[in-house]
Amino acid sequence: MQKHGSATWEGGFKDGRGTISLESGAMNAHPYGYAMRFEGVKGTNPEELIGAAHAGCFTMALSAILGGAGLTAERMETKADVTLDKVGDGFEITKIHLTLRAKVPGTDDAGFQELAAKAKAGCPVSKVLKAEISLDATLES
Repeated sequence: MQKHGSATWEGGFKDGRGTISLESGAMNAHPYGYAMRFEGVKGTNPEELIGAAHAGCFTMALSAILGGAGLTAERMETKADVTLDKVGDGFEITKIHLTLRAKVPGTDDAGFQELAAKAKAGCPVSKVLKAEISLDATLES
């Protein structure tokens, strides 16, 4: 299976602007630029997209692992905080922190933590990233 996203860019680093599109059409020519990435201006940026992709991948991986253990989540919600730091002459994603809240009947916290850790390690997006990945998983009753 192969999927794609694409980007266009016109102009310089700080004064230029670009668009990001997804094969699915869920995002089509969505604007992004320096101010959106580095100055907190509303809009998307690559780190936000990586965070969404990582949260989605991890949550889906955990669903599969739960199913393998005979469990089904009533609800799972994952947030991925992506840290972009200046490293040397450039920038690097240095950390991603996953925060999971889930309601999974039939398991205890210790078992849930073990399954969540397996999902973090096994998620294809986790595997491709060299950033430090941490996880806080909360099992709700």
